[in-house]
This record gives sequence, structure tokens and C-alpha cells, in this order.
Amino acid sequence: MSQILRYGGHSVTVVWFARQRWWGKYAADVSKYRYKFLLRFAAGVLMASLEFYIVDVFAIEQYTGNQLAVFLDAHQLSLGQMQQIAKEINFSESTFITGASPNYPVKIFTPQVELPFAGHPTLGTAWVIQQYIDRQPLSTITLEYKAGQIPVTFNYVDNQPEVLWMQQKTPEFLGELTTEQIAPVLGIDPTDIADYPISQVSTGLPFIIVPLKTLAAVQKAQLELTSYYQLINQLPAQSILIFCPETLQRENDLHVRVFTHALGIPEDPATGSANGCLAAYLVKYAYQGQTVFDWKIEQGYEIDRPSLLYVRSSAAPASPQQGGEIGVSVGGKVRLVATGQWVV
Repeated sequence: MSQILRYGGHSVTVVWFARQRWWGKYAADVSKYRYKFLLRFAAGVLMASLEFYIVDVFAIEQYTGNQLAVFLDAHQLSLGQMQQIAKEINFSESTFITGASPNYPVKIFTPQVELPFAGHPTLGTAWVIQQYIDRQPLSTITLEYKAGQIPVTFNYVDNQPEVLWMQQKTPEFLGELTTEQIAPVLGIDPTDIADYPISQVSTGLPFIIVPLKTLAAVQKAQLELTSYYQLINQLPAQSILIFCPETLQRENDLHVRVFTHALGIPEDPATGSANGCLAAYLVKYAYQGQTVFDWKIEQGYEIDRPSLLYVRSSAAPASPQQGGEIGVSVGGKVRLVATGQWVV
């Protein structure tokens, strides 16, 4: 039998020899996936499409958390094409899987720039790989970024991933700022800032971590863009995380907002990389007298994308103040929203 596939203004004729006696037990599978194969065949010949998935990461339920588009078989794309696609989608980040296991190489793009590492793209991409590439309950998947390898571990319930955890790189502390430097940037009073350092921290992507006293202070903060760009032009960190111990949901431990205007994202709904930096900060400065944390963090409420992140951090064997290495893990749930073919 033959079939004509019309694709992007072109026609491709494919002849099938799918006789039952030749294919045996595989005939049903061939019939079931024939059209998908045709799409992939046409894509290979005409460079017409890419398979992609949209997921919500750090989701409380569907349509919460941080949106992510994940593209499979993206090795055929140039970096310029990846950037154009990310701009077209206009999510905080989009990811492009450019190779196969054991360590999947991945590119991350915001609408404006490529990133060496990011948190919610790591969990979302690992989830897509487990569900649609490996298709088995693996305990760990490792992603390869510009910033290095990031392993992601899976907790399963009824053979389906429940919470995914990423082990972030050893944090670096890149210097402290004063309240006088940061208060005008955030449009807050210096007295709104808590009695802890304002510190630049990186676990692969640097953030300015700012401790505030109250939920009201966090909610009223708004970037003053002229002051913001004057400040970050002098610093390695381009983005700002603010937090406080008052929360909207009683069961959570911290309330967070993250401003990433320089990356093309005015405010991020859920930021795994930033909250990894925050987890390291909590240990380094013994927040509330603690040096071991297993906390829940809420984010995204101010932009109507409520999100839930889990963080674990501790230092061993020396105290963090004495330079003991701080271990950081960030976890969350992933929910599928959509699948499709992206015309290239």
C-alpha cells in the first residue's frame, strides 16, 4: 500500500509492505505508530518538524508552577534557531536535547540568552526524558550543561514520577552588598531588610540573595530598572531573589520572589537555580540558628503562577563559616500540559 503525506507544502509518497506474516507480532505496533513514523521521515527529509512537550515544573497542580518547552532531537538546530524558538515560545526557559544517554546534552535558552544552567528546566527536561525517551522507572538521569553535569533523581508512586530532585553544584559565595545598594533597586525601605547579609551566591548561575523581614515587604517590592541595571553592571549576579519567613500557605517555610529582568524575564514564577542558591545561603549564614534545612518554599503568587519547591541543604564536616562544603538539592513535581510538532 502507498500513502501520500502532505507536509509544509511538500508531498512525500511512502510505500508500505506491512503484511501480517512478515511483521508478525509487530504489525499492530507498526500500524499504531505509522503516522508518527511518517512525520519523522518527512522531518528527516525535509527538516520540517521537531517533537516537543510543554510541562509545568514545581507545580502544585496543572497550570501552576513554571512553564517549560522541551524539544527532542534538537541536534539539527543551530544555536540561532534555538534562540528564535525560545523567543517565539516566550516562556522563562526552553530546552533542547541535542544528544543521547548516558549523559544527555541539553541547551537552555530564555527569550533573550542561552544559560549555562537553570533549575526548573533541569527537572522538566529529565521528566520528559524518563517519560518519552527512556520509558522506564530509572532512579537517576544526568544532564550535561555548559556549567557541568547535573544528576536528577526520581521518587515514584505507582511507577509514575512524583517528586524529582536535582543535586546542584557546590555553591560559591561571590561577595556581599549593602542595604543602601539594594533597597532603592527594590523600591523598599532599608528597614525592610532583615539582619542577615545580602550575598551573591552561585550553584551554576549567580543570584543576589536579599533577606526581608515581612511578607508585606516582599509583596510591595518592585524593580526600579535604572538602579537595577546600574547595580548589576558591576556584579557577576544579574538576578535577585528576595525572601521572608512569613508565608501565604501555613505549611510552607519561606515566601520567595525572583527578578530576572536582565535575562528577559521580569519575574520568574519558580526558580530552581535561585532557590538552590538560597538553600546554600541559609546554611552559610545559619538562618534562624539552623545549619540543616529540609524546607518548602512558595513562589510565583504575585504573578498568579503559584509554585512549590523543596530544598535540602547542609554542610559537612566543617562548619559552613569555616569553609565546609555545602550540599544543595532542590526538588519539585512536574505535570504534562501539551505535546506537539514544531515546524522548523
